[in-house]
Amino acid sequence: MDRAPALPRRVWAGTLVAALAFSFAGAGQASAADVNNVENAGFESGLAGWTCSASSGTTVSSPVHGGAGALKATPGGQDNARCTQTVAVQPDSTYTLSAWVRGGYAYLGVTGTGTTDVSTWTPDTSAWKQLTTSFTTGAATTSVTLYTHGWYAQAPYYADDISVHGPDGGSGGDPAPTVPAAPTGLAVAGTTSSSVSLTWGAVSNAASYNVYRDGTKVASATSASATVSGLAASTSYSFRVTAANTAGESPKSAPVTATTEASGGGGGGGGTGLPQHAVTGYWQNFDNGATVQRLSDVQSAYDIIAVAFADATTTPGAVTFNLDTAGLGGYTVDQFKADIRAEQAAGKKVVVSVGGQNGTVSVNDPTSATNFANSVHTLMQTYGFDGVDIDLENGLDATYMTQALRSLSAKAGPSLILTMAPQTIDMQSTSNAYFRTALNLKDILTVVNMQYYNSGSMLGCDGKVYSQGSVDFLTALACIQLEGGLSPSQVGLGLPASPRGAGSGYVSPPVVNAALDCLTQGTGCGSFKPSKTYPGLRGAMTWSTNWDATAGNAWSNAVGAHVHALP
Repeated sequence: MDRAPALPRRVWAGTLVAALAFSFAGAGQASAADVNNVENAGFESGLAGWTCSASSGTTVSSPVHGGAGALKATPGGQDNARCTQTVAVQPDSTYTLSAWVRGGYAYLGVTGTGTTDVSTWTPDTSAWKQLTTSFTTGAATTSVTLYTHGWYAQAPYYADDISVHGPDGGSGGDPAPTVPAAPTGLAVAGTTSSSVSLTWGAVSNAASYNVYRDGTKVASATSASATVSGLAASTSYSFRVTAANTAGESPKSAPVTATTEASGGGGGGGGTGLPQHAVTGYWQNFDNGATVQRLSDVQSAYDIIAVAFADATTTPGAVTFNLDTAGLGGYTVDQFKADIRAEQAAGKKVVVSVGGQNGTVSVNDPTSATNFANSVHTLMQTYGFDGVDIDLENGLDATYMTQALRSLSAKAGPSLILTMAPQTIDMQSTSNAYFRTALNLKDILTVVNMQYYNSGSMLGCDGKVYSQGSVDFLTALACIQLEGGLSPSQVGLGLPASPRGAGSGYVSPPVVNAALDCLTQGTGCGSFKPSKTYPGLRGAMTWSTNWDATAGNAWSNAVGAHVHALP
């Protein structure tokens, strides 16, 4: 959300994902004699052995996946930050290609195999993710070209621990991995009536982890945490974890026992007292030219009021809230708390929003996850907030944000209101960190109000590109979330309340209402029409109640009334 008016974010060209179809050769497990044929695979010697286009590559000491160095490559408007290495191989041999990546869009592949060249990729991710494929060399092939690259004008990507495992091509290399040790430190991070969240210590040479419930494998993960869902309420379960890589699977960890909570909480806002169709509005704790409001001035159409914003502290992951008394005309903390109680007495929910356009809160390890949960819970107790809104527009770590919000849920109980406001690009794929976080928390998530503005054209669920500001843009992008696993009750349409509320993407109330009708009833659609209707759609959100007031409450009067009238 914009703290200042008319500040456009990065415009992302939807056509960039008009995707590539990759061909994969059959994978073969490395033998004991195999080696990693990549030189300087972990970038411990700078860029030795590597060539990066347009001087786009450098090495960094943080973040790294292993060792002391990693590649950071920054694409430009006309350059995709392609970094290459010629790797010696043997003819008629099978190799496994892998790399750990994070950051912006990242691609990994080889050319010159003599057979079928292969590649793989991932959308942007805030956590390290392993890309893996395999290839077979031709009868006369003695070298291949290994490459990584990002995408034009997108965020930098990081790569580390790149490998081409297989028969020694003659240049030597690292030995194939050994079977990892059993994980230690397995612990319960949180429980609900239907899920258990687990964390454990990372194992240095593990590529993935397997979670076992009462002896049966029930989940896999690439980082040291996982959430097991689909459990019965008020039931005890025993869990163990193993680590795995291409060499095999470790022994099981020591067990840990967890008991799920009694039924009746979570489930996308069930038990929270919200209406079936709800309207969310952000309230500005600052003066940026919009109408200055106290909470008592917020329009009655809003069911959820997101107080924008909490502030980061010097403690990793922790947040605080500082009321802008001077900017709000002498509004005192005591008056603010009293207004929260009054809104709640009127049936409204008030949450504290974390992030915004300029807000950066890093929750990327167990300590910062704990700090985040504890600090948000403290704010809930201090001010009376009903929950938290996650509006981190600079990215998040799905593993540790999930852990943090699970911990907060365990502290706050089933009445917790949990909302999210990702940008459109964050919800293009279920592999994106924001989307993964929402799905991880589906049993306690209230609503995802994706921001349908400041984004340019994007792909819809039918693979076509739609321009922001249209009915098709709203419906085809909502369809991605609805088909990607979120409940209709967890999907809302986030729009600016007026043209001044965002740099681009303002949609007039009649267009918003047409999109709501299209999604819920199949009427009012544009060229795109969903394959089915979603009558349980949660509703809509706006930035902000202040900009709405500046425009004479045109948004809340029209859209608010329409949402509440949905069948």
